[in-house]
Amino acid sequence: MPSPPKPEPAAIHYRIEPWDLHAHLFRIALTITHPKALQEVSLPTWIPGSYLVREFSKNLQELKARQGKQEVKLTQLDKHRWQADCSAHKPLVLTYVVCAYDTSVRTAWLDASRGFFNGTSLCLRVHGQEKQRHTLDIASTSATAAWSAATGLSPLKIDKKGLGLYVATNYDELVDCPVEMGLFWTGRFTACGVPHRFVVAGAAPSFDGKRLLGDTQKICETAIRFWHGEGKAPFKSYLFMLNAVGDGYGGLEHRNSTALICGRRDLPRMDETRTGDGYTTLLGLISHEYFHSWNVKRLRPAEFAEYDYARENYTELLWFFEGFTSYYDDLLLRRAGLIDDAVYLKLVTKTINQVLQTPGRTVQTVAQSSFDAWIKYYRQDENTPNATVSYYTKGSLVALCLDLALRREGKTNLDEVMRTLWTQCQGGPMTQEDMLAVLKELSGRSFGTELAQWVHSTTELPLVELLEANGVSLKAETPQWAQRLGLRVGENHSIHIKTVLRGGPAEKAGMAPGDEWLGIDVNGQGWRTSKLEDVALYAGSETSLTALVARDGRLLRLQLDLPARSPTALSKKGSRSTTPTTTVPDTVSLSIANAAAVGRWLN
Repeated sequence: MPSPPKPEPAAIHYRIEPWDLHAHLFRIALTITHPKALQEVSLPTWIPGSYLVREFSKNLQELKARQGKQEVKLTQLDKHRWQADCSAHKPLVLTYVVCAYDTSVRTAWLDASRGFFNGTSLCLRVHGQEKQRHTLDIASTSATAAWSAATGLSPLKIDKKGLGLYVATNYDELVDCPVEMGLFWTGRFTACGVPHRFVVAGAAPSFDGKRLLGDTQKICETAIRFWHGEGKAPFKSYLFMLNAVGDGYGGLEHRNSTALICGRRDLPRMDETRTGDGYTTLLGLISHEYFHSWNVKRLRPAEFAEYDYARENYTELLWFFEGFTSYYDDLLLRRAGLIDDAVYLKLVTKTINQVLQTPGRTVQTVAQSSFDAWIKYYRQDENTPNATVSYYTKGSLVALCLDLALRREGKTNLDEVMRTLWTQCQGGPMTQEDMLAVLKELSGRSFGTELAQWVHSTTELPLVELLEANGVSLKAETPQWAQRLGLRVGENHSIHIKTVLRGGPAEKAGMAPGDEWLGIDVNGQGWRTSKLEDVALYAGSETSLTALVARDGRLLRLQLDLPARSPTALSKKGSRSTTPTTTVPDTVSLSIANAAAVGRWLN
């Protein structure tokens, strides 16, 4: 009986080898089966989900090309594109190495204990053949013989450790499936019929993997049922890749996987049932990135219908895709039974205070924040809080207000809006007009005025009235000293000023980012200060003092007027006037006033 025919080779094939662990170098061989004459290739300048031009080509070196034994001339066209002076339809092989020394989830990492990469950092894009079938061979060396590999790509021929050949239907899928390599912990569970895998690198011996799997399973089942009821998820399997480090936090979503970073201390520990703040934050991150499987990876801005990997891809809708996901990440923890009402309201309180203590909310709209992510959110500096507002935090409060406004009117809620958007946009590109149409269809009226005020202006959100209408009371509290003075600082033997907030007492006194606040003079008595609380300790009932500040090798005496201790009142129309003032930012607390009303919202 004749043997079955061998499968046709992929049009584009990559072999990736952890080549030099101590030099942090991956070696890549790219085979283009049918190149065109003067074939062009490029490395992406950014990775979808992280809106900053990161110039991945800066890490690429030793690029060479050949056809058979013949070397092929390469011409660099710009910062990330090359052209091969090759013959058409004869296999072209390009070899190069990439330095992988970024511990984040956005690029690539390689050392003696672990490897990780996104395809946007390692895989050259073959122009004109992006829609062709791509294969990826994850290779091993003698130094990594004990390693395993995990990825969301579909396997073609792999060993028990996950090393070997994988396939992607096109370039987009290839670079949307990162790879984890090393000696990692792994566990599995099923959520609503879908197999899920969790791999963790760097965990301490006390790590309780069973608890992490059980809690993550609850999150996944809650999310799938949120979108589909008893229907099917839009992926056949899902992979969580978590890197536990000494101190870190972050995540990046992908179509059927996510890459995560957390501090080791935030992982659940064996024989410990208490849920600490760090573990709650990790569960919120897991929930956030998983929710993105629907909201941004599939239901996505119309501008992202096809990614342009060469330049910025602008949209005003990140307040929806990141902000609304930020609203639902903690809400789904509550619905999954992983936190209670009090913890959930504590998390909402934190978000509200973050926004209220950002003077930039009176300068930049959340739509502008979305559009400017490429130059502002991902390039923060000392003035960022004064000039910008986060589309994550304020976007989540827009979602909160919209949900509570819909629930107050009694015809629908934001859950139904999200599911209807998914259906009507067929889990694909959407616009703000699509959202407005669904809101009108389900609620019976236009929400154009609300979105104009909440998204496209700096008008304060009506948090007080909407929360109270849904059973939650909001109370103004006395801010901490950093907020009262209008500062963001580091405290280590002295007070290092990182940011001076617009309109606050510190700005009026002449303090500046980079200053070192050494001490204070109160009525002729000098006191050393190492923490902001020392100001309260030594100032007593005084309303002004002299701050002793070091700047550029000089000692300055700055007259500082201390703010009032009483909390700022909140209005029913919003949290504050939209006009910047010298009043310290508001700090609020939430509490349950009507348990039944809160239950209808949170359950």
